[in-house]
Amino acid sequence: MNSMNGEKTTNIDECYQLAEQRAAHYFQSLYDQVIKRTYSSTLTNDFQVWKQNHMRHPLLSLLRTRKNKPDTKDYSNYIRWMDVTGKLDSYLHRSISYIYMRDLGKSLKSPHTQTRIRNVVDSLKNHLTATDQANKTDLISMTGLYRWAQKEGIESTFIWLMEKLKTVSSHIPEGMDAEHAQRKLIKIIAGVLMHVIEEMGNDVSPNERTMKLNEAIRLGYSYGLTYPFIDDLLDANVLSAREKQQYTDLIRTTLTTGFVPKLGSWSGENLKLIQFIHSELRDAYEYIKAHQQPESLNSFFEQSFVFFQSQEVDRVKDLSNPNYTNEEIYIPVILKSSSSRLIVRSVISAPEDEGFDNRAFYYGIYNQLADDFADMFDDLKEGAVTPYTYYLNYHGLRPDLINPFELYWAVISHLIHNVYNSDKLTCEVILDRAINGLKRFKARVGLKQYTEVMTTFAFGNPEFNRVIQKMVRSADDVDFFDKLLRDQIITTIKNQRKEQDEFIDTVETVRNQINSILKIQKHDNSSPINETIVDAANYSLDGDGKRLRPIMTWVMGVNEYGLNQSAIVPLLRSLEYMHTASLIFDDLPSQDNASLRRGRATLHQEYNIAIAELTGLFLTQKAIEEQTSLNQFDAKTVIKLIQYSTQVTEVMCKGQAMDLGSKGKQLTLEQLNTMCFYKTGIAFEASLIMPAILAQAKELEMKALKQFAYHAGIAFQIKDDLLDVEGDTTLLGKSVGIDAENNNSTFVSILGQEGARKEMWEHFCLAMESLEEVPRNTAFLKHLLNYIVNRDH
Repeated sequence: MNSMNGEKTTNIDECYQLAEQRAAHYFQSLYDQVIKRTYSSTLTNDFQVWKQNHMRHPLLSLLRTRKNKPDTKDYSNYIRWMDVTGKLDSYLHRSISYIYMRDLGKSLKSPHTQTRIRNVVDSLKNHLTATDQANKTDLISMTGLYRWAQKEGIESTFIWLMEKLKTVSSHIPEGMDAEHAQRKLIKIIAGVLMHVIEEMGNDVSPNERTMKLNEAIRLGYSYGLTYPFIDDLLDANVLSAREKQQYTDLIRTTLTTGFVPKLGSWSGENLKLIQFIHSELRDAYEYIKAHQQPESLNSFFEQSFVFFQSQEVDRVKDLSNPNYTNEEIYIPVILKSSSSRLIVRSVISAPEDEGFDNRAFYYGIYNQLADDFADMFDDLKEGAVTPYTYYLNYHGLRPDLINPFELYWAVISHLIHNVYNSDKLTCEVILDRAINGLKRFKARVGLKQYTEVMTTFAFGNPEFNRVIQKMVRSADDVDFFDKLLRDQIITTIKNQRKEQDEFIDTVETVRNQINSILKIQKHDNSSPINETIVDAANYSLDGDGKRLRPIMTWVMGVNEYGLNQSAIVPLLRSLEYMHTASLIFDDLPSQDNASLRRGRATLHQEYNIAIAELTGLFLTQKAIEEQTSLNQFDAKTVIKLIQYSTQVTEVMCKGQAMDLGSKGKQLTLEQLNTMCFYKTGIAFEASLIMPAILAQAKELEMKALKQFAYHAGIAFQIKDDLLDVEGDTTLLGKSVGIDAENNNSTFVSILGQEGARKEMWEHFCLAMESLEEVPRNTAFLKHLLNYIVNRDH
């Protein structure tokens, strides 16, 4: 298997030829159904039975039922409506049944499968209808996913995956869609996880389950990485023709020899990209090999080669070529759609299952044709050759071309009656899915374009088309939870992208505004000595600071509480003066003895220790002076704010004293949390509570904001501790390794790097969860928290 001679190449080539022969035989059987139209009479009979469950109400009753039906875009209300109307159970049952067929290759006739489906449905239904927050976590939020990882004991692997996804996304070149790459990768990982969970059942010990889930995530990532870095990359116009050939040769050599060859000399502009991809794919490939059972390794290589080769055959097709045969169009589609499913089983070293292999082989083209139908207009724009784009281009010139829409229904008939042996539930689910797909397409493109498409693809069998279109117009209860979830994820991602862009714009805009108001002016009658203090203060303020605290205050004050922008300028100055003063003291030789701050020499290095100490004191007094200038607010409110501000300063001093007193001592986690809140979290709290005080917000709201600030501040400090070990001085703008040099107790020194990451994510989740109690738009704070845990400086 691992030899470098030509024997393995020959075996793989033979394997591909055998797969081609099997695909050709399958296509011929489908071709015969289309030519003889046997599928239409069979499915017409199926629809006669099927419509009893979907078209049993008179039109008036149906309209009344739909009257208060929420739009599926309103995810929560739609689920609630389904539950109230008694539709949720059947909705979830057909959805989970379909996933067991499509993703897990199961037969719905199996009593064991039915039991498993019922258990999943009950669990999912309880989760979706839960009213208490403890049991109702968002299925697609980072917090919900991490909480699931905690429950399963796989937090470290989850954190590893988040880092990997971030790295992959950052290396997706222009000309490729980074978000699509991430979604596809996550989908592959989820598919591998489902297979592993299904294979191990409920009888494994908690430790074994944790081990298998950890391995499944890493295997899923390793396999899924091939989609953005092989398929998508070769489909895109990123690499030159020569680079594509070099890259293709590398992949082919790997699959035919069992070893990843060295990159060697690379001729082309994308050397750095290819070096990264080669390294990542090599590690992924070696991980898969290392976790393969000997009996499944051969299957992995064979299916991978079939998938790669069929993709290559399709990739070189040119839509301007009018001479492709039906076999040339469809056989690669059968091969790539079936082998992509079969690979998953070999990746997880699942035992051989002839029933699964048959179902996966015959099922693949069904999904592929459905996807190609939905994407046909995008594929046309890109000049991609699919059964639908090719037929659209040449059906008028080539009467021999098979109509892919007819072939699609022939596949459905074959699956129901030849693969799943006319099972009633299977027939119900597959027909539900087919009609749902057409309904969604119609809603997306509009009635006019939908009618044009149907006129093109259904003209060969008008009677059967009338049956189909009647179902599309009138059938109800054919929607699926995975589609709802997919739409919700896409909507969430779009909203998050928009919010992220707004967050970045807001931070940059407000940061520039704050920078413009920070400089302390000199008085005309100032002595040179006084001017030195002002110069020193401005030196510290002029550094490349993030200004997170006054930015938070501006966003909450102006955007959420509606405070006048000019009225809170003194508060913004006050916060940054106080923060900068704390940094000056923190950097002193008597404390952290830092030499760099904000990308420049620390103040005591630039001037001297005495000037630094005096400047720190000067800035704390300037901060209070600015607060007294909040003259557009009620005097009692301003006094309340100043009282709170002095308490914050007291707490910060206590925190720094605790930090200094802890040098050389091993703190407990509780002590470290307290110290970090005093040092960091309290400043975050002040940034949120001060504008809330000015706006006279309610105590419950301020309590929730304090909870957010507590956990966000600790998460920020943990990230700082990690960056002090792992960070880049150039990016950070300050020296690294200071904590170890000063023998400080940090989250890393107490918990280790892995434990510190877990603790950071725990506080991330707690901070996110606290925002649920804030009755305002908290998008900015959520993105700020994301920035805190993902920053590199």
